[in-house]
Amino acid sequence: MKRLTILGSTGSIGCSTLEVLRLHRDAFEVFALGARASDGRLLEQCLEFSPTFAVLEDAQAAARLERSLREQGCRTEVLAGARALVQVAAAPQTDMVMAAIVGAAGLDSALAAARAGKRVLLANKESLVVAGDLFMQAMRDGGGELLPIDSEHSAILQSLPEQRECWPHDVREITLTASGGPFRRTDPAQLASITPEQACAHPNWSMGRKISVDSATMMNKALEVIEAHHLFAMPADRIRVLIHPQSIVHSMVTYHDGSVVAQLGAPDMRTPIAYGLSWPRRMASGSSWLDLAQVGRLEFERPDAARFPGLGLAYAALRMPSGACAVLNAANEVAVQAFLDGALGFTDIHRVNASTLERLGDSHAQELGALLELDARARREASSQVRAAAR
Repeated sequence: MKRLTILGSTGSIGCSTLEVLRLHRDAFEVFALGARASDGRLLEQCLEFSPTFAVLEDAQAAARLERSLREQGCRTEVLAGARALVQVAAAPQTDMVMAAIVGAAGLDSALAAARAGKRVLLANKESLVVAGDLFMQAMRDGGGELLPIDSEHSAILQSLPEQRECWPHDVREITLTASGGPFRRTDPAQLASITPEQACAHPNWSMGRKISVDSATMMNKALEVIEAHHLFAMPADRIRVLIHPQSIVHSMVTYHDGSVVAQLGAPDMRTPIAYGLSWPRRMASGSSWLDLAQVGRLEFERPDAARFPGLGLAYAALRMPSGACAVLNAANEVAVQAFLDGALGFTDIHRVNASTLERLGDSHAQELGALLELDARARREASSQVRAAAR
């Protein structure tokens, strides 16, 4: 019986993880569930899975949850605050930590799990985008296992040799696939009028609003390029991106002998989640079986730089000093939220990101404190850019 902590349990990845666990109740026990402020959904999860701890960053939401649990006779202990998320991530009673809190807010708890030697199921790409070198060193020092949960990076891992020492010598390049989002065929001249509702209507995946907008701009793929650079020790010039609208080939590895190894499957996040939970073995995920005859055809195309200008920012940031990737991530979080709030146009997301990276991308930062300070500076700069765009 493996004990699991799920950070971000009320989000799409957290809910999908619990769906997988329902199929394997004899193999996994939920030790802790954590979220930001969604006490209603967390209450339902606690009543079903009876974790030892439930954590909410928001103190008022935590108080509501505690009252509701007592009324229901549930003995789950409620904790409040960001430090409590770190506490349950590093707790000796847990074996695995699903790090699925969206954005830089998930960095502290993911780092705590890494330092404590846990199996870290990493769905929080910002941990590697903001603090890639620091996070990978924490994994090495802690001696745990890092399993990426992004479907693309899970596919890369499944397509690589088991012997990590072979990667630099055998692999020519890795290719991340991208659906192209809802605007793959939209005239770039029309993108300025895109609404949040249109941007969040992804054709293949059911995701949260922030990641849906990132998919529409392909900033999600920009961040995934940075993530792949750290996960697989791969130089940026050996990481490619291809648009694949069917989302069946989740990514691929090209070897020096000309072979290409890819991982295929239905577009369902339960598949990489189940792989991370059961690695090195495999177990049922609840995903539908892939029928290639029914799919009929698989298409691939290069990304259009005019339609997706943000993708190039990842490669630019990787050529800059160590803090540039943190700057890019912070700017994008601010810009996407402003777009969702109606304070920024769709195409202005890229302008804010590019301008913030230009102003602060030459910053050097390696330790956590310096990275968080740079993150705050970048958010202030991006907020200033948002205000300027609104005038």
